[in-house]
Amino acid sequence: MQTRCRGWHVSSSFVRCTVSRRTCRRKTDRRPSSEINDAWPCTIKSISNRCLTNIPSSSSHRALISITSAHATLFQGKETTGVFISEALQPYNVLTAAAFEVDLTSETGTFTPDWLSQQPDFLNGEDLATWQDTNSEFRKKLDNMPKAADIDGSRYGIFYASAGHAALIDYPTASTLQKIAGQVWANGGIVSAVCHGPALFANLLDPATNEPIIKGKTITGFTTEAEITMGIMEELRSWGNDMIDEMAAKLGAKYTRAQGIWDDYHLVDGRLVRGQNPASARSTAQAALRPLKSCDHF
Repeated sequence: MQTRCRGWHVSSSFVRCTVSRRTCRRKTDRRPSSEINDAWPCTIKSISNRCLTNIPSSSSHRALISITSAHATLFQGKETTGVFISEALQPYNVLTAAAFEVDLTSETGTFTPDWLSQQPDFLNGEDLATWQDTNSEFRKKLDNMPKAADIDGSRYGIFYASAGHAALIDYPTASTLQKIAGQVWANGGIVSAVCHGPALFANLLDPATNEPIIKGKTITGFTTEAEITMGIMEELRSWGNDMIDEMAAKLGAKYTRAQGIWDDYHLVDGRLVRGQNPASARSTAQAALRPLKSCDHF
């Protein structure tokens, strides 16, 4: 019985795919991948004897998390949306725990905290304590982050777009953030986004092809079903921008999602990593590390 992989990694000596909690290995060879799949109980995505990334060693342990600068009212004008706290904080924790130097930035150097993201269902325990401690490293970086124009994208190996509903407002035209993400991509780095973060892809081009970075790829992001369930679709439509699935279709990408609107779900396509919702923030950041872990950067 063939077992499909949940994930895959490539290094110079072996191809590895993760099946549940077990790991299968097969020595790399130069046969077509279809032949290897037929003979091996792990379905792999690609075969290579090279590392997935070619980022300079000076950038390999630096990550940049983008923050939305926008804010707006939601829930019949009663609450304010901005950056969804856990979508920035949890990736920050994952990356710093992996010995990355992590910086934060927004298009204007400003942010507004999202009201919903500060409710107990979404922010609690150590995350809440970190958020409330204005002397925590995360808060100091968030409260004093530079604007994107002051950031050198060539210094980073990972770009991670956090979000919040407000990202639908500024991310599609956040040209400086898009330029930075494009630099990271062109240098062989990882570009990742969670929830409404893929709104940044609306005008994010691959510098090598001048085509949308997600064209021909599969992405995920916050579902339109969730927007409707939350009762805010009419307000979101008033902002005049596409939902994530609509943007994907326009740019020639395929959109997929988990069965549940709040399920932890992420996708990895080489150096492009996407997560569906706030529950996916941590796993998306962990997935962004995998292409680097298959190299000599760790």
